[in-house]
This record gives sequence, C-alpha cells and structure tokens, in this order.
Amino acid sequence: MSNGVVVTLNSVALSDHVTSATINRVFEELEVTAMGDSSRKYTKGLETSTIVLDFLSDTAASNVNATLQAAWGTTVTLTLKQTSAATSATNPLYSTTVLVNNTTDINGAVGDIATQSITFTCNSPIVLTTS
Repeated sequence: MSNGVVVTLNSVALSDHVTSATINRVFEELEVTAMGDSSRKYTKGLETSTIVLDFLSDTAASNVNATLQAAWGTTVTLTLKQTSAATSATNPLYSTTVLVNNTTDINGAVGDIATQSITFTCNSPIVLTTS
C-alpha cells in the first residue's frame, strides 16, 4: 500500500509538507466489574483519539505555519486519506475535528530543515467514509 497520505487541515491541503502521519484511535475503558465476576470487565467510554503529524515548516502564505497560526486556539476539521485515489473501502477518508493548541513555530539548528511534530487531540469521533 502506498503511503502518500493526503492531509487537509481547515480546508488547506498540506500533504506536500507532511513527512509522517499517525492516527491513534482510542476509547476510554470504563470498568464494569460486578460482584461475583472472576475477572475485570470493561466497556467502551468516550473516544480519546489523537493524530500526530510531522511537518516540514513553511512560512509562505497558505502553507504549514500560516495555516496553523490561522487555526490557533480554534477547533478545525482535519481529514486524512491513505492515497489521493477515490475514497473507497480500501482507501477510506478519516475525518475529525481538532483543537489547534500546540505548534513549534521555530525548531532546528544551523543547517537543519525546520520541522514540527504536532499531536492533535480529536474533539470529535474519527469518522470513516468509504464511498
């Protein structure tokens, strides 16, 4: 499977600046163990998913830094898809909303490429669209 992830943050395509993308889909585990149970039991609680994006920083208009700065302190839509091919069962579109509450505007040493690794906490469930 190709790993040319398509990333859109707040309606801005940033794929050409993303070097890594990770979706961590997680639910809280709520204990429902009752008297007489022989082991602990759990049920699904609220979703607490995160998405980690590693960016090549770019201060040009409509690129990484400007997009993050425009969204700073707000909740925006974030979508990811494995490839640029049509959305399908084998290439689902992952959609959620995230609060943009952390950035690394300046990062690196002499001779380094400026990068940002940002963990976004999802403010809504991650929805998979397959068609």
